[in-house]
Amino acid sequence: MDKTADHSPADPDAEAASLPVRRSSVPAFAVHVLTACGAALCFLGLLAAVSANWPLMFAWLGLALIIDAVDGTLARRFQVRERLPRWSGDTLDLVVDYLGYVFVPVYAIVAGELLPDVAAIPAGLLILVTSALYFADRQMKMADNHFRGFPALWNVVAFYLFLLRPPPWLAVAVVVALCGASFAPFPFLHPLRVARLRRLNIALLLAWSGLAVAAVIQQMEPGLSVKLALVVLAAYFVTAGLLPPHKPNAELKP
Repeated sequence: MDKTADHSPADPDAEAASLPVRRSSVPAFAVHVLTACGAALCFLGLLAAVSANWPLMFAWLGLALIIDAVDGTLARRFQVRERLPRWSGDTLDLVVDYLGYVFVPVYAIVAGELLPDVAAIPAGLLILVTSALYFADRQMKMADNHFRGFPALWNVVAFYLFLLRPPPWLAVAVVVALCGASFAPFPFLHPLRVARLRRLNIALLLAWSGLAVAAVIQQMEPGLSVKLALVVLAAYFVTAGLLPPHKPNAELKP
């Protein structure tokens, strides 16, 4: 989830859409197209999920994550907001994020026999509703770029549920707890945007990505060492926002 957007409408003044484009808009529009391609990758991930091909689903979602990681930087580089005020990159990013971070992974969680039958659909509905509310929260980012609460990373949650296969009712408890954590006022690390320990966080993120690719290649059944390393890295990213000198009551972005 990038990054520059607060998930609020990017065009509060309707007159902005009529501003003349002073420079070539082709590179700027190409960035929008790149972001929109994330939606296409999510659809391919959904098709794989419908076929119960979970490794392929995670592969498509992983490619969507790569786009999500770079499109914000490209948007700033090519001044997309200034050159193309007609199109809202924030809204586009929001739509694609909801598909890749929430909708497709929730289908996998519900259909993947990870939860008890009686609880699967209610849990999926709970995730969809709480995540939609989280994405609409204009205070989802803290002043230092930490997320406020659990940032609806259900693609990552689904990855770990398929990787570890916990007992079904434990998986339900995890889902419910994370849904509640979306509204808890604790800092959650954004490894690319938080300035503190950024180099370390990016290095660990790259290590996590390599291990995740290895797990997908091995059909979500990697060796114990890979699983253990992924669990350790997850523990770090979950708790890193709580480490000092972060101030939990830092002023939130408007």
